Amino acid sequence: MSTAEWIDDDDAEQRVDLRLWRRLLVYTFRYRATTLRFLGVALMLAVSDISFPQLTGRLITAIQDDPRQVNLVAYGAAYMALSLVLCGSIWGFIACAGKVRTHVSADIRRDAFEQLQQLSFGFYDTRSVGWLMARLTSDCNRLSNILAWGVMDLVWGTTLMALVAVVMLVYNWQLALAVLASVPALFVVSVFFRKRILRTSRKVRKANSRLTAAYNEGIMGVRTTKVFVRQQENLDDFDRLANEMREYSVRNAVLSAVYLPIVLTLGSVSIALALAIGGHQVSVAGLGVGEVVMFMYFAQLFFGPVQDLSAWFAELQMAQASAERVLGLVDAVPDVQDSAEVARRLREKGDDGHPDHVGRIEFRSVGFRYREGPQVIEDFNLTVEPGQTVALVGATGGGKSTLVNLLCRFYEPTAGEIMIDGVEYRQRSLRWLQSQLGIVLQQPHLFSGTIRDNIRYGRLDASDGEVIDAARLTGAHEFISALPAGYDTEVGEGGNQLSLGEKQLISFARAVLKQPQLLVMDEATSSIDTETERQIQIGLARILSGRTSFVIAHRLSTIRAADLIVVIEAGKILEQGTHTELLSRRGHYYDLYTEQSLRDVVRIDTVLDSPAGRHAAATRASR
Repeated sequence: MSTAEWIDDDDAEQRVDLRLWRRLLVYTFRYRATTLRFLGVALMLAVSDISFPQLTGRLITAIQDDPRQVNLVAYGAAYMALSLVLCGSIWGFIACAGKVRTHVSADIRRDAFEQLQQLSFGFYDTRSVGWLMARLTSDCNRLSNILAWGVMDLVWGTTLMALVAVVMLVYNWQLALAVLASVPALFVVSVFFRKRILRTSRKVRKANSRLTAAYNEGIMGVRTTKVFVRQQENLDDFDRLANEMREYSVRNAVLSAVYLPIVLTLGSVSIALALAIGGHQVSVAGLGVGEVVMFMYFAQLFFGPVQDLSAWFAELQMAQASAERVLGLVDAVPDVQDSAEVARRLREKGDDGHPDHVGRIEFRSVGFRYREGPQVIEDFNLTVEPGQTVALVGATGGGKSTLVNLLCRFYEPTAGEIMIDGVEYRQRSLRWLQSQLGIVLQQPHLFSGTIRDNIRYGRLDASDGEVIDAARLTGAHEFISALPAGYDTEVGEGGNQLSLGEKQLISFARAVLKQPQLLVMDEATSSIDTETERQIQIGLARILSGRTSFVIAHRLSTIRAADLIVVIEAGKILEQGTHTELLSRRGHYYDLYTEQSLRDVVRIDTVLDSPAGRHAAATRASR
């Protein structure tokens, strides 16, 4: 399903979907050799299980007939052989199930993570990190257990129960029917508990996702929490979520705890019924004591798997919610993806059939809204020539970042077209377009690893010399060289070992090293001092000469040299032109520029009027 049509699967009320589990079983059947070995092991285990009651029954009958003729050594050897076969079968059972579980768990996580890399930004707009983490951790663990141990127990249990039922019916159909009499009641009980266990399970999983999200937000926002002294309020919110999860978990556990004893009771009733009938046949019909003991043994064997399968059935109810969530993630269709025609050309030719060049860019009557929200961009028209630097200026919330996101095809227009060299960009490969991009954001993200790894992130084949050259061009080399480990310095999770300005310099170097045809800078120099910004602009002017770039900046002094300045408000163009042209018109840009210049003057005067400012001025004068 499309991410735009995503429903809250936590609240879905569905019964166990066998089609869903058939799809998941594909993960198990990927390992056919292990599965086939297990089938042999399961059959051997079942045969050895049913051999013990028969051997015991024959021994008792032989002793009852003539104790002196019984060959105890032969019976002892037979028991020893069966025990060895049983031990070997159990070892094979555990080895096969453990191997399948490990591989299935890895495969499900890989497929889910691969899908996360493909999904559009719209998906992440409505899903928290905690929600996603719950699927890749606890949900995947639960499914891998079911798909390995659950399937193995199902194969072994059904095989053993079928063999026991056949053998009992062959030996004595009356006692067999007494043992099997509780099967219909077991079915009714299972159906009764199914829906109730499944409903509480979904509520547990929903509460778990919200609890995980609270963990994540609490850790990520710990500095803000301390600044605003919100520890107790956060703890209260967390306690509320934890209590909610505890309540649903207790309900789920109680239902499972009631379900399993009922299964055990029904099994005991069947065994007692078989014992009563067997005792009657011993006294009236001459049935041998050995046969009665054998049937008691068979009854225990029959209900042993029933108990195990009942436990797994209860687990299956709970895992149904996990299965829905994980497959819902794996099956999610990105809002932004290659069209069928583009995908066909990529398969047949290896490219989308268009030149590998970013030339003229045209916005033609472009409109955009987020899902059912208000119109963000409306009837936007703009032509950008190759190699131009375009600055987008305007108040916060005017649609500047949204336009850049549309250009990068993180989202797609809900109206109009975006053309690249006369070709609507949805007719081009998504991978091609985004491989031409270099992006530097106001809040840059670095990955755990070294500074060198982060600069090289967009071009893994870049040499160390190229990495250093990119850092020099962006002004990052000086501060990197001053670090004890230089380019091999670990940046920490999210780059938390570096300042925001240092992270921005590294992200600039990363973009420069990629040598993109299209550069996007969204408030990229907001945390960099003026001198460093000047160095960056000099370096970028050299290396990005002839490349198209889009710049979003509230600091108007940084965009005066742009080839085209576009003033945007409420998703529409108010005016456009060069810095000189817009100032001469004395329009909206003139007002913005004048107001910002006045604020800078006031800020400077305020600093100079302070005691520290007067002292600094006097010091400079004395020199």
